[in-house]
Amino acid sequence: MLTFLYHTPVGRCLLKALTKPALSKTVGRFLDSPASRFLIPVFIRQNRLDLSDYRKEEWPCFNSFFVRNLKEDIRPVDPDKNHLIAPCDGLLTALPIDRQSVFAIKDSYYTVFDLLKSRGLAEAFSGGQCLIFRLTPSHYHHYCYPDNGIKSENRFLPGILHTVQPIATEACPVYRQNSREYTVLRTENFGDMVMMEVGAMLVGRICNDQPGKGRILRGQEKGRFEFGGSTILLLLQRDAVKIKEEILNATARGEEYPVRLGEQIGTKGA
Repeated sequence: MLTFLYHTPVGRCLLKALTKPALSKTVGRFLDSPASRFLIPVFIRQNRLDLSDYRKEEWPCFNSFFVRNLKEDIRPVDPDKNHLIAPCDGLLTALPIDRQSVFAIKDSYYTVFDLLKSRGLAEAFSGGQCLIFRLTPSHYHHYCYPDNGIKSENRFLPGILHTVQPIATEACPVYRQNSREYTVLRTENFGDMVMMEVGAMLVGRICNDQPGKGRILRGQEKGRFEFGGSTILLLLQRDAVKIKEEILNATARGEEYPVRLGEQIGTKGA
């Protein structure tokens, strides 16, 4: 289906309609309604979901199922303050940000400025690292803050909603065109970082709990995505974190490294 949408004239015309935020909102309203409940067993079967980690509860609509809650203590947060934790479940890629703040994602190139729309903020992360956590529909779709600190107000950047699946990046720069929301975090142990949530096709809502400035805690829930595959980005400053070798080695091989919310992905830099 994605090959048809991205690589045929008819498909690209259809894609223009599919990637409009208005359609995503319409789909979102349906997925919030009781009429969507029939999709739950279909989704479980198609994605071969193991629900043993999740609380047993009644879901009034598909979106309530999609943002289902884990059982207590299923995702313990690494207690060592010198360990950077994964903010979500997902497939991780760790990329350097060069002096021009340009980095490659799936054979397409993106600047930090394209993502942030702030020249000064982009320059602050030159020489740092970009961590990309890709969530598939079967992942746990809640995400947390990676350290204690102070957060800025959230900044929302509207855009065209494209799928984050790899085939889409062959046709267009996906992350630059997607709706996204980011927060600058002034952390206690890892310096300033940017945490960004990126929507995907048929995901119109990035649901963050704390839009304004305020204190944050390591492991505290930041928000959740509603239906679809989605992406979290962490931008780290130069030498702030030493990412685990197995993650860097996987990225060097062109592979994504599976991680879970709360587990160690790096160590405080020098």
